[in-house]
Amino acid sequence: MRAVVQRVARAAVRADGETLAAIGPGMLVLLGVGRDDTDDTAERLAAKIRALRIFADRDGRMNDALGDRAILCVSQFTLYADTRRGNRPSFTGAAEPQRAAALYERVCDALGAQRGRFAAHMEIDLTADGPVTILLEVTS
Repeated sequence: MRAVVQRVARAAVRADGETLAAIGPGMLVLLGVGRDDTDDTAERLAAKIRALRIFADRDGRMNDALGDRAILCVSQFTLYADTRRGNRPSFTGAAEPQRAAALYERVCDALGAQRGRFAAHMEIDLTADGPVTILLEVTS
């Protein structure tokens, strides 16, 4: 399972002209589910995301975890793009949609995250809170 975690001042996701979710300060999580991912993988990734110390503490150092801040989680199968051959990405490493949807929902539930719409063409607006973008990978 792969995730890109962006610390944000605010973020929102829309599909078909409808705002699906919007948050203030917190994290935007782009989540990719791989073929071998399991319920356990989903739980471990969610725990890792919640525990990330990427927010400023009282001294201004990046040392605080999420706390009461919000999370917006958006499915992103393209995190499994394989570009080793040619110029057209292959997505064979991504989980099949039914399994990916279930694991995406499991991660969102474990995070208490607002979410996008699985498999929809979505527009994401974000205002980054500093240059804090973290790539996470948890394997089965």
